[in-house]
Amino acid sequence: MKIDQLKINSYGKLKNKEINLNDNINIIYGENESGKSTLLKFMMNSLYGISKNKKGKEFSDFDRYNPWKVDEFSGKISYMLDNQKRFEVFRDFKKKNPKIFNENMEDISNQFNIDKVKGNEFFYEQTKMDEELFLSTLVVGQQEIRLEKQEQNVLIQKIANLVGTGDDNVSYKRAMDRINKRQLDEIGSQKSREKPINILQKEIEEISKQKIELDKYKEIRYNLEENKNEINNEIFNLEKENSFLKENKIIIEKEKIEKEKINIKENMEKENVNKINLLKNKLIDEKRNKEKIINENLEKNKNKENEKNKINNKLILIFILVIIINIVQFIYFKNIILKSIFLLIVPMFLIFWIFIILNKNKKIKIEKNKNKKIENEINMGVNSLENEINLLEANNKELKNEINKLINNLNLKNNLEKEKIKNNYLNKIEFNKINKLINLENINTEIEILQNKINNKKIELHTLGLDKRNIEPKLDELSKIEEKMVNNNQMMLTLKDLNLSMDLAKEVLNIAYEEMKSLVTPKFTSNLSQTISEITNGKYTNIRVNDEMGLVIEMENGNYEPASKLSMGTIDQLYLSLRLSMAEELSEEKMPIILDEVFAYYDTNRLRNILKYINTRFNNHQIIIFTCTNREKEILEDLNIDFNLVEL
Repeated sequence: MKIDQLKINSYGKLKNKEINLNDNINIIYGENESGKSTLLKFMMNSLYGISKNKKGKEFSDFDRYNPWKVDEFSGKISYMLDNQKRFEVFRDFKKKNPKIFNENMEDISNQFNIDKVKGNEFFYEQTKMDEELFLSTLVVGQQEIRLEKQEQNVLIQKIANLVGTGDDNVSYKRAMDRINKRQLDEIGSQKSREKPINILQKEIEEISKQKIELDKYKEIRYNLEENKNEINNEIFNLEKENSFLKENKIIIEKEKIEKEKINIKENMEKENVNKINLLKNKLIDEKRNKEKIINENLEKNKNKENEKNKINNKLILIFILVIIINIVQFIYFKNIILKSIFLLIVPMFLIFWIFIILNKNKKIKIEKNKNKKIENEINMGVNSLENEINLLEANNKELKNEINKLINNLNLKNNLEKEKIKNNYLNKIEFNKINKLINLENINTEIEILQNKINNKKIELHTLGLDKRNIEPKLDELSKIEEKMVNNNQMMLTLKDLNLSMDLAKEVLNIAYEEMKSLVTPKFTSNLSQTISEITNGKYTNIRVNDEMGLVIEMENGNYEPASKLSMGTIDQLYLSLRLSMAEELSEEKMPIILDEVFAYYDTNRLRNILKYINTRFNNHQIIIFTCTNREKEILEDLNIDFNLVEL
């Protein structure tokens, strides 16, 4: 893979820059703070995306390189894979996924997997190298030449254990010893004592005995629960019957109240009938009394009329006699005084007669008025009695209608309510009991009997509850033992799985050891030894990698020493050679090698050797060297090695 061009629109302090790279050595030159590290970050973020995660730093890459004064935060990288296919990747760093174009300028972004966190994984699919591995191997910085053990382990995993130990026999033996020791310490064996598996087995046996002893309480609890459920069902059924009776009792009590209302109205009707009969008798008496008084008055009036007629007849005779006397005296007496006296007698008599007649008429009239008044009073009494009788009869008629209506409503309402209750309890109470309970006469007695049964059942239930509480501590203990047994069994399975895993690890380790011993280690150590020989002009010809000591080197006297005993410059060369020697093993692609200020501690001679070695050994890789000095440029020019210079 070769990077052809970098087009930076705006990224950190870099703006509107186009950088072209050639296939071999490229020197990116710039003073400190000129943007070399920013350019390196741009390259990596263009290929793998930019993170908003701080990852323990004060600022994330996104926040650190996002320009403040412009909205543009984008750029493009163009590259060619080993199969000669060219691609251009445009990134708007404010968006998660880039646009990927092939050599025909077709957008092929959707042809690659898109991870929810990492975004489009096009570059990993093309090179089989993730960002972590790229940075830990192919991007070498001044402070990153020396590999940390953790990074070394990652690399070993990535290249399928290509990196072996310097002394294969010792490494294998130590690994086996460590596994065996851990297996014994963390698991144990049948012959061991007081080891995890022995302690656990003993505890399982003791717990099993306790469980057998406590298991009998499960049966007791089961029986208690069965009895409890049975009693609860009985209480439930009894309470349903009781509830049924109480609902019917309410109907009966309502019916009783309604019947009392009806009885009151019936009594009112009877009282009215009696009153009517009394009034009718009184009316008859009044009418008889009226007839009697009328007859008596008629008789009195008749007598008075007769008396009046007699008086009138007498007065008429007297008047006639007076007239005759007056006529006689006019004829026979000549005395004027007597004539005058006799003449006055006639008008006086007439006046007297009129007075008597008037007085009699007045008395008759007064008597008539009195009789009429008495008759009117009698008539009023009779009318009052008749009205009262009519009113009472009307009231009685209305009462009868009300009584009939109440009786009909009561019967209808009672039948409906009883039928409703009956339907409600059809599936809750036995059918034969429903009819029995509905027709029950002494409902209060039956309710009391049922309530006593319910109370007795509740007492039984309470007793069962006490019994259950007495065995609950045992059941709790059993539950804890069972839980502990499950945990112990799980722990035993875990220990057995761990033991099996360690046995498997030893088997795999043995197979890997034999394979590495015969195939991988010789090839790798030979390659690395050749590399270090070239960059040190043959001073060191044999180098190995050891798990405990890291890099070890064969000295001129044949002794092996850790690389840490060598000079800083030599150590830098050793670790750089290790990184470079792995470059071709990590990916199917010939990946670019990026060296960021890695030669700061190299003297001129060492720098000359390493540049010459890189040009010869990695001429099929693109080399990108970031530097703040002109030493690399001057040495390459002196060696007549072609290179591309980019000044920032």
